[in-house]
Amino acid sequence: MNYTQEKNAAIEAVTRAARLCMQVREDMVSVDAIQKDDKSPVTIADFGAQAVVCQHLKAVFPQDPIVGEEDSADLQNAENAGQLAQVTVYVRDIYPNATPDQICNWIDAGNAAVANRYWTLDPIDGTKGFLRNDQYAVALALVENGQIQVGVLACPALPMTLDAPDGEAGVLFVAVRGEGATMVSLAGGQATPIQVSQASEGASLRFVESVEAGHGNQVLQGAIARAAGISQPSLRMDSQAKYGAVARGDAVLYLRLPSPKYPGYREKIWDHAAGVLVVEEAGGRVTDMFGRPLDFAADIRMNDNQGVVVSAGPFHDAVIAALAEHMAETT
Repeated sequence: MNYTQEKNAAIEAVTRAARLCMQVREDMVSVDAIQKDDKSPVTIADFGAQAVVCQHLKAVFPQDPIVGEEDSADLQNAENAGQLAQVTVYVRDIYPNATPDQICNWIDAGNAAVANRYWTLDPIDGTKGFLRNDQYAVALALVENGQIQVGVLACPALPMTLDAPDGEAGVLFVAVRGEGATMVSLAGGQATPIQVSQASEGASLRFVESVEAGHGNQVLQGAIARAAGISQPSLRMDSQAKYGAVARGDAVLYLRLPSPKYPGYREKIWDHAAGVLVVEEAGGRVTDMFGRPLDFAADIRMNDNQGVVVSAGPFHDAVIAALAEHMAETT
């Protein structure tokens, strides 16, 4: 099947949402906001981004369900009228005639259930990164019969070249199953194909993991990476930008293993779908910690999977083996 129309719609929707998020962060994120633990900037950007993406997708594919992270119930409470007004201001930069009621309806278009064909959206992946003026992502994927077919991932704070952190930032990753993966500046330009690192050994090998300790098991992740032959300290990043880092060769491995504090936690589909396809189409591999494919067919949570292992390829089997050995020793 040809997914050109879906790819183009996803690129347009995610680019618009990323532009809204960038404007919210420029206007609202400050040191004071972080010190006061004020989540209002990310709330406004979350709702605004979901409204913009859902509105565009529904205009192009009105029958497609969208499984998103947000709904407008809290936003419609009288005590949150100020936030709704702020969301409306930012959405009107893209849809000038949008009303608050329309915006709430657009947000709630993302409240569908998993189906044979559906879109899944994380309007802002990496809440704390957004508030720290660090990494975050807008992530959108199309799933058909449990298989991701299109993945678009906008990383507005990610440098075009990771080792040149002061250079141009803002990357859009795009993947269509069977067609490879590309990256392009969010400012526009020519998309370039990307490929995972081909290195299988060497002092420069590195892996990525979440900044937040509660999002994984950093001690075990470090041990498993070393067992697989990676000696460099981890590169810690928020959001699905980590998938982008592996896909374009900045790192050879991304580990997200269950936190000892939350052993029963199961990953949500929108936190991974877009990034998974970008890495796979760039030549990498993605499984859970037992080597099983991630399940995007059943529910919003991947209840039959534990942990996530993302690799450039050569390290994957060694990582799965090291995890199996660790689990055998601890049971």
